Amino acid sequence: MPAAPHAQGLRRLSKRAQFLNAAKGRRAGRPAFSLQAVVVETAGAGIGLTVTKKVGNAPQRNRIKRRLRAAARACGAAFLPQHDYVLVGRREALTLPFSQVVSDLSSAIAKVHAAPRHAGTQTE
Repeated sequence: MPAAPHAQGLRRLSKRAQFLNAAKGRRAGRPAFSLQAVVVETAGAGIGLTVTKKVGNAPQRNRIKRRLRAAARACGAAFLPQHDYVLVGRREALTLPFSQVVSDLSSAIAKVHAAPRHAGTQTE
């Protein structure tokens, strides 16, 4: 049986307040999921998964969560300490190749940690 995400130093988000707090942070959208990230005081990185009922029935939602959990394990080193991350699954997570989901997750993590671009600044 593969190790759970929290076995690699990732905390598991379980409280509703943690999910709501992450929703206030930086976001990165990808076809298979949306990633939300926020800085927290707690040591170590925390990760939570959610898939709404609009996405599909229970077996489909559970399969999406399993694929996203496995992608999070594959990108475990990219998650920064003192951050909470929430992956909001989408229906496309069922059909995209797993390698695409993993690469999308690593690019989404990089995007939420990139320096914010300021509106109105132009480069020549």
